Order: sequence, then C-alpha cells, then structure tokens
Amino acid sequence: MNFRQVEAFRAVMVTGSASRAADLLQVTQPAISRSILELEKATGFQLFDRVRGRLVPTAEGQLFFRDVETSFYGLDRLRISAARIRDFGTGDIRIASLAALGSTLVPHALRLFRVKHPSIAVTLQVAGSSTVRELVMSSRFDVGLAADEIDVAGLEHQLFATPKAVCAMPTGHRLCERKVITPEDLRDEPFIALSPEDTARRKLEKVLYASNIRPKIVAETPNSSTVCALAMEGLGIGLVNPYATDGYGARGVTFRPFSAAVHFRTLLIFRPDLPKSRIVRDLAACLLEARNERADRSGG
Repeated sequence: MNFRQVEAFRAVMVTGSASRAADLLQVTQPAISRSILELEKATGFQLFDRVRGRLVPTAEGQLFFRDVETSFYGLDRLRISAARIRDFGTGDIRIASLAALGSTLVPHALRLFRVKHPSIAVTLQVAGSSTVRELVMSSRFDVGLAADEIDVAGLEHQLFATPKAVCAMPTGHRLCERKVITPEDLRDEPFIALSPEDTARRKLEKVLYASNIRPKIVAETPNSSTVCALAMEGLGIGLVNPYATDGYGARGVTFRPFSAAVHFRTLLIFRPDLPKSRIVRDLAACLLEARNERADRSGG
C-alpha cells in the first residue's frame, strides 16, 4: 500500500467516479483504475463493486474511507500550517471560546496579542463549552475558555474568571427603578433562563427554591448574549454573565446587580500532555490582561 493508491481511492470516493478522480489528480483514468486494483490487492478486500461501468463503494470500502479521511485531515492541517508559515513567516495559534467572552473580552485580548506577535495568524472559534472542550482535548485548538460544567479530566486548566451575575431587563421595565434586584423581585416575572446544565442557573434555582420562588420560564438558551437579545425584545428578564452585556445597554437593555451570590465560573484550558509554547503562554497572558482591564473598568 502506498500514498498514490490511497490518494486515488479517496479521490474516487470524494468525486464519485474514476474519470472525475482522474481530473482532480490530473492523471489518466487507467492510472486511477490501476491504483484502485493495487490497493484492493494490498488491503485484501474489495473496495468497489463494478456496476455497469461505475465504481460503487462496498461496505468495506466505506469503512476504510473513514480512516483515510482521518489521515487526510492530518495532511490538510500540515498543508495549512505550511501555507501560514510561508505567508506569515511563522506559525499560528487557535483559540476557542464560549460565547459570553468570545465576542467581547477575547477580541480585546487578541488585539493585545497582535501587538506582541504581528506576524502570527490567529484562529478564533466561538462555540458552546462542550465543543470548546472537545476542540482543545483533541489538540485541534491550543487554548480554550469554557464554563466550569465541562469535564476537565485530562486537560490542563485554571480558573479564569468568576464574575457575579447581573439581571438583564427591557429598558422601561418596572424593576429598572431598583438599584439592586433581589430573588423576591423575580417572583411571577416572565424569566429567560440559561440551559439546565449551566452551573449559574443551578445556583440561581437553589437561591429561588430556598425562598419558595419558582421561576416563570418563558424561554431557555445556553448563551447570556441571547438572554440579552430576548430581554431587548421584551420577552422577560434574566440573569447573565456581565462579560456578555457589551453593546446591549445602548440597544434597549438595562442591567442591575443581583443581590444573591450567583457567579459565572470560566476556565482557561490547554491542550493535554503538551508543553505550552511561548506564543501560547503569551496569549494566556493577554487573556488575563484583558480580564484585569475589564475588572478595573467595572470596579471589581
């Protein structure tokens, strides 16, 4: 088995025919057919059924293709890395973040990072915390910011931020007159809740249930920014991560402190079992610097 044979097999699977595979690889169709036959001999099983001149993948061929795709994913990553080293003169760094920080604090941190490393390409992906964990755990991303409900087994991690929840409500809502919102204020109020697995939601529920208050949930969402957007439309009020509030104050959402101790805990996570490079350490330092600047502006 050699790379030429596997490449021909993948091309047929991707394009659907030997002729299109030949066009893709810029070889002759007989060369594709010959490579497929050689690969079938090397593997010991049939990869395609020949049906009226067409190559139809067998069950074994489909199974084999899964592993081939995994191998080519690694090759594609090498091509991307080589292109970035060629175009930027250095490598790249990849960060994944939960939504609350991914559109606010992280962009600011990346601006700080770019001052130090102007030639390094940065990839930022905003996703749910479980996806962030998988991206970092699989070593596809170097750094992640995720909520503390994720499983941290096998990950290097540290506590990044624990901001206290604030209450988001439509501007003009009767509770806007309050300087601080209490659990009792939420009684019988239409409430926009975070997802049931969110630790901040679970903490809030303990606080409310202790006072025999059952939230009147009208909507659920995993993201604090979506809670803000729904509050802006007048659907109700909700507790949000203060990092997600940027810009909403000017768009019809009012924020007030919440009296109970409900905090959003965010973890900074790193690729497992790998020493951190200098640029990864520098990115982490920029994230911490952006966090500290934000804390200074908000007074804590």
